[in-house]
Formats: sequence, structure tokens, C-alpha cells
Amino acid sequence: MLATLVQVSRIRAYSQGQTQDQQGSSSLDKVAVPREQTHSGLEQIQQIQQQLTQFNASLAGLCRPCPWDWELFQGSCYLFSRTLGSWETSASSCKDLGAHLVIVNSVSEQQFLKYWHIRKNQLTWIGLSDHRSEGSWQWVDDTPLKLSFWKEGEPNNEGDEDCVVMAEDKWNDSRCTANNFWVCEQPSAPCPGY
Repeated sequence: MLATLVQVSRIRAYSQGQTQDQQGSSSLDKVAVPREQTHSGLEQIQQIQQQLTQFNASLAGLCRPCPWDWELFQGSCYLFSRTLGSWETSASSCKDLGAHLVIVNSVSEQQFLKYWHIRKNQLTWIGLSDHRSEGSWQWVDDTPLKLSFWKEGEPNNEGDEDCVVMAEDKWNDSRCTANNFWVCEQPSAPCPGY
């Protein structure tokens, strides 16, 4: 790339020098530039433009819509923790990363999470709780629960369970102080040109 930029600057300097020479000299002082040399300069410019276009396309191909260690799914990025924490600690960790505990908005998103949960085979916090008002389930963005995937007989609030974990492929209410894995979610970043 550096070589390409050097070539571009040389050609620009050459063409600017030609323009200044042509403007600042009399017709007797003008030096005739062979047509082949001018044609060669245009070909070089076209080649450099083509190289720059290819370089830009390569850079766009390297664009990552999600940070490293995050997984992309339907316009969102997901981070599956490798450590354990309480629901509050997990929510705070996500917030520190500019994200939030996962909010499940669709069947396909639940299936995506189920796939990762099966690989880990551990209880995993999601961003749903009723700790503000018993029985009134809300997501971390304060939207009410509309679509749910509760295990049969859940939520049961057994022992003051106000936070939600994925258990196998279903949800279960759990004590918010329990230490579990967690999933953060944030919007993906658009790549240039897409």
C-alpha cells in the first residue's frame, strides 16, 4: 500500500508540475512531451486506481461487525462469558462492555442461544427479572416480557427467585445471587460499503 501511495504522490506531483510549467511559460519555453509518455502516465494512474479499489475491497472484507470473541447473529453481537457471577455482577459486566444482558426477542434468537447453551451445558443468566415488582417480568431495557420459553412449572418463585437463567433449552427463575455464566448482547457495527 505504501508503494501505491508513493506512486500516486509522484504522479500527482508530475502532473501538477506539468500544469504549472504550461501555465507559467511562453510557447517558446514549452517542452514537447511525447504522446507515449502521457499515455503511459494515464495507464499508471488507472493501474493505481485499480489497486486502490482492490485494497479498499480487501479492507472491507476484513471488517468485523462484532468484537473478537463475540458471535454475530441477526444484527446483534453476543458474548458468552467464561466466568461466573451473580445476575447484578453479570449485568454490570455487560454494561461495562457497552452491552446488556441478552434480551430474547424471537424464536430464532432463543434457538441460537440454545445452541450455545448446549455446548456449554451450564446455567446462563439472561436479561430478565422481576426484582422490581414480583410477577412483573421485565427485560434490562425496561420492556415487559412478551415472548417466553419457561420450563414447565416455572416461574415458581421458590425461595425468592427474581432473575432468569437458561436451563437446558428453557428458562427458569433463580435466586439473583447465584453464580452463573451470562450472555451479553449489543448491536453489530456496520462494515463500510454495506
